[in-house]
Order: sequence, then C-alpha cells, then structure tokens
Amino acid sequence: MQNQHIKSFVNRRSHITQGQQEALDTWLAKWSVPYAPKLLDIPEAFGRVAPTILEIGFGMGETTEQIAIARTGDNFLGVEVFNAGVGALLKRIEGSGLNNIRIIQHDAVEVMRDMIAPESLAGVHIYFPDPWPKTRHHKRRLIQSPLITLLSSRMAPGSYIHCATDWEHYAHQMLDVLSAEPSLQNTCEGFAPRPDFRPLTKFENRGLRLGHGVWDIIFKKR
Repeated sequence: MQNQHIKSFVNRRSHITQGQQEALDTWLAKWSVPYAPKLLDIPEAFGRVAPTILEIGFGMGETTEQIAIARTGDNFLGVEVFNAGVGALLKRIEGSGLNNIRIIQHDAVEVMRDMIAPESLAGVHIYFPDPWPKTRHHKRRLIQSPLITLLSSRMAPGSYIHCATDWEHYAHQMLDVLSAEPSLQNTCEGFAPRPDFRPLTKFENRGLRLGHGVWDIIFKKR
C-alpha cells in the first residue's frame, strides 16, 4: 500500500472555455512533459542548460507568463492539474512566443518525488495556494512540513523558495513551517517585501484596493 501524502490539489469540477480546450488539444503535446516515475532530464526538456524554477499551482498562468517574459535566461517548470489553467497558460505561451516554460499536468508532490533530481532547482514559486480557511480543513493546506522537506531536498544550495498568500492565518503557518525546516534560512526578519519579479495580479490589485493584505515569504537553501 502506498503512503498517503498531501495532494497539491482537490478534484473539483471547473469550467473550461472553448479557447482553453482548443489550446489543450493543439499545444499540450508541444509544451508539456508527461508525468513518469523517473527523473526528468531538464536540459533535454527545455533544449538548453539554464537555472530552473519550479512553480506549483500556476492557476491561469498570468504571473508565470510575466515572470518568464522578464527572466528569459531561466527555465520555468509549471505544475498544475486543472485543464482550464493548463489551457490558459498554453494560450499565453503561444501568444507571447515564449520557449522557457514547460508544463507537467500532475500532482506536484508526485512530480517532486519522482521526477525532480535532488539539488537541481534554482528556485520554487508557490503563489496563492488554496487557503482552506475553515479550521477543520487546515490539514489540507499544501504548505506543511513533509512537503517543504521534500522540496528543500530538490533545491540546490543557495536557491530560493518564494511563497505568497492573501490569507493572514495561512501566511503565519507558512512562515512557521519554513522556519522549522533546518535546511532553509529566512532572507528577512519575518515576511518579505514583494520582489520586483513577482507582478501584481488583477485579483491582487483589487484586494489591495479593498485593504486586503498580501504576505510574501522568501527563504534560501543553506
């Protein structure tokens, strides 16, 4: 029997537009890497050797696209399960002419465990994961010690992990979990200012106008 782990997603019915479905049908094979229980050859997947950033749960891909445009020297490996988000990012990749993004449509924990070599990542992005605000659902939150220990093992010395959330309780949990991982060190005293490379999304801008907070957390691998 396999060990249970926190899934990086929960199965939900989600609406997908015709354009997103067409993008999946047309471009998924071009820009995605199928999940397989073996180590991914990152230079082969991207066609080059470059620092590789893993993004867990890229949503509709707005932030992923903007960061990839600004950081053309880096590879971005996005992991997402929902068809709508994958289709949306495929449209963005093609629309912007990007060649430094690849997608794995699978559970992120299994991807990290089976496909990412130890000490191979230059960075990790986890932006606005599902906050599971009800107390009884906190155990479903992605950022918990077993995941961070696994992630850290895949990060090269000196690499970074950057999390962001607009739920204050989850922000403090993230900070506690990352602070408890001995292989990681906070780059700030507590929360970090939003780095220039993380653009504000439309959703985030609206929240800030309404007085909602956003918390960034940036740790480095020792």
